[in-house]
Amino acid sequence: MAAFKLSRYTYNVVSLSVNGKFLARQQHTSWSSDHHYGMLYPGHIQTSPLQKALLAVGSGVAALQNPYRHDMVAVLGETTGHLALIKLRNRMRNDPEGYTILTERPRIRLSTLDISSMSTLPDGSLGREYLRFLDENKVTPDTRADVKFVDDEELAYVMQRYREVHDLLHTLLGMPTNMLGEVAVKWFEAAQTGLPMCILGAALGPLRLSTSRLQKLMGSLGPWALHSGSRARCVLSVFYERRWEQNLEELREELNIEPPPIILSANSKKGS
Repeated sequence: MAAFKLSRYTYNVVSLSVNGKFLARQQHTSWSSDHHYGMLYPGHIQTSPLQKALLAVGSGVAALQNPYRHDMVAVLGETTGHLALIKLRNRMRNDPEGYTILTERPRIRLSTLDISSMSTLPDGSLGREYLRFLDENKVTPDTRADVKFVDDEELAYVMQRYREVHDLLHTLLGMPTNMLGEVAVKWFEAAQTGLPMCILGAALGPLRLSTSRLQKLMGSLGPWALHSGSRARCVLSVFYERRWEQNLEELREELNIEPPPIILSANSKKGS
C-alpha cells in the first residue's frame, strides 16, 4: 500500500482487488469555489501528473475487474479526461443554453427535483419518463460521486454535469442499466464526449456480453449509438431541469437523436 500527501490530505492508493476501497468518503455538496487550503472547489484534491497517472492505472484495473465499481470509473474519468473536458466546456460556452448551465451551475439531486410535481406529468414527457427510468432500474441521482481530481473548477463542474445527466441519457436513448444498455450508452457517450473513460468502456464493454447480446450490439444498437452520438447536439448543453414537461420524442428530435432500433427490458439480467 502506498500513501501520497495530497495538499492537506493523505490519500491512500490500495491494492487492486475488487473489494479494496479506493476513494475517500463521498461528499455531496453544493457547487461553489473554495480556495481554502488549496481547494478549487469542495472536495478537491490536488494531485501531480505522476499521482494522476498512478490513480488512472489503479482505477482502470479495478474498473476492468468490476465495471459496477462506479468509484473506480469516476477516478479514471477525472484523471484521464482533461483535454476532452476542455472541448466539452468550449461546446457548452458556445451554446446559449450550455452557457447558462455553466453560469448557474445546476445540480441534479433528489433534493433539487420536485418529485411530486414531476410524477403528475403526462406519460411521454421527459420528467415522467425520467422518474420511470429511476424507478424501474432502482437507481437514484444521488449515487453520482462528487468530482475530486480535476484541477480546474469549471472543468470539474463539466465532469460533474456529465455524471449527473448520465441517467437522463439512458432515458433519452431508451436504454436500461443492464450490461447491454450500459455499453450502448457508452458507445453514444464515446462519440459524443471523447472522454477516454467512455472510449475504454465502449471498447471493452462488449467483451462482457453474451453472444446473443453482442449480436444485438454489433447488428443494431452499436451503429445507432455511434451515429446518434456523433451527430447529436451537445447533451451537456441541455437544461433538462427546465424541460421536464417537454415531450421526450420532441426532445430527441431537437437533439438529433433517433429512437432506439430495439427496445430493451429493464428486468433483464445485469451481468449478461
